[in-house]
Amino acid sequence: MKNRYTFLQRLTHWLIALMVFGLLLGGLAFWALGYEGLSKMLGEDTAGMLFMYHKSFGILVLALTFLRLWLRRLTPAPAYDPPLGLLERMVGGSIHLLLYLFLIAVPVVGLVATAASGHPIQFFDAQLPSIIDENKELGATLFAYHGLGGLIVAGLLLIHIAAGLKHWKLKDGIMTRISLP
Repeated sequence: MKNRYTFLQRLTHWLIALMVFGLLLGGLAFWALGYEGLSKMLGEDTAGMLFMYHKSFGILVLALTFLRLWLRRLTPAPAYDPPLGLLERMVGGSIHLLLYLFLIAVPVVGLVATAASGHPIQFFDAQLPSIIDENKELGATLFAYHGLGGLIVAGLLLIHIAAGLKHWKLKDGIMTRISLP
């Protein structure tokens, strides 16, 4: 079908979607309970593992977002069939652009916040080198921005999902562009 993204584009879309969903849930737990609260609730080892996975999957989302942008440059988005109106194209394009920007900015700010706070930057079992000197005040500020960015991503995703559901209900073929099967 010529009005579909390539398989690799569709796969990266859904992998990013699944990971971002998990990252947002984890981020909400970190915000609501903090490390101490999670440690009391789940034990220190489990809380540490959750933070390690949050960092690791955040790095994966960053890498996959760059891959998705590179793939998009190689193979532009397929044409809408039937065509969308100007307003729908503008709103949809803006939401996609903002999602890409925040899927890059939020992990980068999280990495810098982690390093500034004196915490290790972990990618699963590997510890990556620090990218900034320790500055706990800067780290706290950046973590606040990281959390705010996560909330913005959640809002953008709600709009994106609502639009997808609208097109799915209309059965206008838009959802077939990004569906996996």
